[in-house]
Amino acid sequence: MEKHVLITGATGMIGKALIQSLLEKNYTISTLSTHPRAIPHVQVFKWDVNKKMIDRECFNGVTTIIHLAGENIAKEKWTDKRKQEIIDSRIGSIQLLLETLQQTAHQVSTFISASAVGFYGDREDEILNEESAPGTGFLADCCVQWENAAEGAAKLGMRVVKFRTGFIIAKDEGGLPAMTQPIKLFAGAPLGSGKQWVPWIHMRDMVDMYIYALENPISGTFNACAPNPVTNKTLTKALGKFLHRPIWPIKVPAKAIELIMGEMSVIALMSTNTSVQKILDAGYRFQYTQLSEALSDIYHS
Repeated sequence: MEKHVLITGATGMIGKALIQSLLEKNYTISTLSTHPRAIPHVQVFKWDVNKKMIDRECFNGVTTIIHLAGENIAKEKWTDKRKQEIIDSRIGSIQLLLETLQQTAHQVSTFISASAVGFYGDREDEILNEESAPGTGFLADCCVQWENAAEGAAKLGMRVVKFRTGFIIAKDEGGLPAMTQPIKLFAGAPLGSGKQWVPWIHMRDMVDMYIYALENPISGTFNACAPNPVTNKTLTKALGKFLHRPIWPIKVPAKAIELIMGEMSVIALMSTNTSVQKILDAGYRFQYTQLSEALSDIYHS
């Protein structure tokens, strides 16, 4: 069967890196975009989730859908309107895909969807595996709805894989540039207590994990994080070391962060101590298991 993948969210951080890796492995790639623009060696189709419009030609020959679409949770403050946009961009897009597939002849047998460790909420030192109950708050509620929507693909007879993504370590994209900016300006310090767990993952492993799910008969929900999470304090100190900048012995008070970021401050302050035993048992082998290895690759390669 032809190796043909349809990717949503193709212009995002994971999407761009994933497309490059899949092209190197001779996959045929199609993408969906609200504002289509040419991507070398990729077929680009138009959709508009808000208008419930999708070019059904996008499914031609496709055997796997990788769903990465979703508004950036850290782009703007969380007003009620913004929170609804974040939810709709994830759940509405899945619903549009599945509803259209029900009405279209297709070969899609696998549905792989992003989710996030925000599913667990703020859990202090509790070790969290995929069977742990969801947390409370907006992020947890959003992730529960997100995963439930993706599970709808199983009702259509598809193999479903969901990745609860952690803090992606990538030099120029994602959360790392925002975290390193004050450090580069000699103003680096742990956030809040500094004791909150940060479930990080190197971009290379994040991409490889999607490809592993694509090429192996695994199913279900998996924590997409490295085997050794670190605290915010440890991560901050490690970044200071690699950037050759001092880290102040004081901490940025949680109240100050909440004043600046509002409800969105939970992104910086929540503690998520994840276990990745399930993906290890499924046969995936990490390239980067230690934070020092991941940062060395990013800053020294």
